[in-house]
Amino acid sequence: MSEKENAKKRIDELVDTLNYHAHLYYVEDRNEISDYDYDMLQNELKKLEAENPELIRPDSPTQRVGGEAVSGFEKVTHKVQMGSLQDVFSFEEVREFVDRVRESVSDPKFVVEPKIDGLSVSLEYHDGQLTVGSTRGDGFVGENVTENLKTVRSIPVTIDSTLPMIEVRGEVYMPRNVFLKLIKEQEDNDEQPFKNPRNAAAGSLRQKDPKIAAKRKLDIFVFNVQQIEGRELSAHKQSLDMLKELGFKTVPDYKQVTTIDEIIARINEIGESRFELPYDIDGVVIKVDDFKHRDILGATAKVPKWAVAYKFPPEEKNTKLLDIELNVGRTGAVTPVAVFEPVFLAGTQVSRATLHNQDLIIEKNINIGDIIRVRKAGDIIPEVLGSVEKNSEGSFMLPDECPVCHAKLVRSEEEAAVRCPNVECPAQIFRSIVHFASKGAMNIDGLGPQIVRLLLDNELITSVADLYHIKEEDLIALDSFKEKSAHNLVTAIEKSKSNTLDRLIFGLGIRNIGQASAKLLCAKFGGLDSIMSATAEEISEIDGFGDVMAQSVYSAFHEEHMIALIQRLKDCGVNTEYEKVQQDDRFAGKTFVLTGTLPTLKRNDAKELIEKFGGKASGSVSKKTDYVLAGEEAGSKLAKAEQFGIKIITEEEFMEMIK
Repeated sequence: MSEKENAKKRIDELVDTLNYHAHLYYVEDRNEISDYDYDMLQNELKKLEAENPELIRPDSPTQRVGGEAVSGFEKVTHKVQMGSLQDVFSFEEVREFVDRVRESVSDPKFVVEPKIDGLSVSLEYHDGQLTVGSTRGDGFVGENVTENLKTVRSIPVTIDSTLPMIEVRGEVYMPRNVFLKLIKEQEDNDEQPFKNPRNAAAGSLRQKDPKIAAKRKLDIFVFNVQQIEGRELSAHKQSLDMLKELGFKTVPDYKQVTTIDEIIARINEIGESRFELPYDIDGVVIKVDDFKHRDILGATAKVPKWAVAYKFPPEEKNTKLLDIELNVGRTGAVTPVAVFEPVFLAGTQVSRATLHNQDLIIEKNINIGDIIRVRKAGDIIPEVLGSVEKNSEGSFMLPDECPVCHAKLVRSEEEAAVRCPNVECPAQIFRSIVHFASKGAMNIDGLGPQIVRLLLDNELITSVADLYHIKEEDLIALDSFKEKSAHNLVTAIEKSKSNTLDRLIFGLGIRNIGQASAKLLCAKFGGLDSIMSATAEEISEIDGFGDVMAQSVYSAFHEEHMIALIQRLKDCGVNTEYEKVQQDDRFAGKTFVLTGTLPTLKRNDAKELIEKFGGKASGSVSKKTDYVLAGEEAGSKLAKAEQFGIKIITEEEFMEMIK
């Protein structure tokens, strides 16, 4: 057996083994090997695929973070409408629904299942391969988010190939623990956090870069067969059982029942366990099981007559507002936080809730000492609804001074937040250094909030630039450090000097500028000096930038303290140049899509060449695509290009274009 044949055999073994264990972990919630063993097998697969790119299988777990970022999502017309259900809010309405069904059909059976609170999507498979994944949209037309859906590990990329075609519907959701971690990161970065897991799931699924969607660790429950070829189905429970056999992660705890008492008992059972679940449900769905019965019952113009969704009422409680704390963020924003007598809500005890800004406090008419009404928005985030018993006059008013440094607070006309303008405010300095050292920014391992506080308290640092002057002996003199930990931290700080420029810009904590926009800035201007000398108008020309973002960048780099800080960072040897400098603009305004295996160029190399000459590399074909660069084994993208009449070029033709 040749070396290539051995590689193919081993790749096939690894893909099949890894997919088997991934299915156990992500779908069946169990595992037979440790995470370490799984990672070792995946690392072996990555190495073999890097050496033999032509042998990469489409169902390889390494391909879960698929194509490049897209500029927009194509529209997808649903062949079967993705309709909504009629909501009911009482057991009496459930009884009325069951009575109506029994008036039309004899001896109906029902399937009762939890209603997952997420984003509805469609998955289409042809000959066992996932071909299109799309959002519900308006029920008739959605958006193609296939590459992002491939990052959801519980979605199978391949299924039983004997089925010519099947389309299934599912609910993409964000697990609660993932959501809580995400909003913590957003709050630490002074970003507006998602309000609930459903919004977070929707926002993540519509990210233009699949790599960002992958980091959000979305999940799915499949709950319906939209259409199928090659197999006859007669009932809903039968279809769910089949989906489970095919490897889909189906909606949990679905049960077939007959009587209204059984339906109500199931609603109560699901309702009692809802706060113990690791995901959100907002109700229970009751569906007629038999498809022939459904045909008899029919539908109105808006909803089917064979199903209803019982919605849980939100749990709300009264408590006493004990205090309103004021937190100062890294950009100076002062956020009021309600502190109240602890209450048990949605499965946990809560005693604090963000009040966001002064306008909200006035709108809710709350003050310290009042009895307030609280709930968990989306059963996750504590929220103050308002005052139910006034024990004070008027609403709480934020002070005129910063609670930390006593500088006079300011409020611009463009936003509701008030800010401390003092860049030397200790609260801002602390949070800015924590942000600077965070993973998405300069990624200084070992420099967490506790260590930052220790360094500040011992006056070893007063700004991020001071980090680069810390010596091992300075740290060893502190009780918290030994020789090894001191050496490791100084080494990590030194290593961060060579980070890419986009990390530094994100780490500087400019308002409205995240990781993606920092990269766009660098790609446009190349080096930090060029960015600092750019006008707001020039910055606003970047695709994806608006006037607000452009003005934020321009203003930040014209503040005296920022200019002085950057000079200090330069003096310390921190990298301020960006390698990806555009050579010329011959591809300006042109969009390329890469498909198949190219003879000599790796996909990333081709992408870099396109961007080097001002073009865009997209992950999906649309009518706006200018060229499809195709290699061997080009798939559906090639067919789509031919359908749209888009120019298809070979690697040789592409190289001629850049000579």
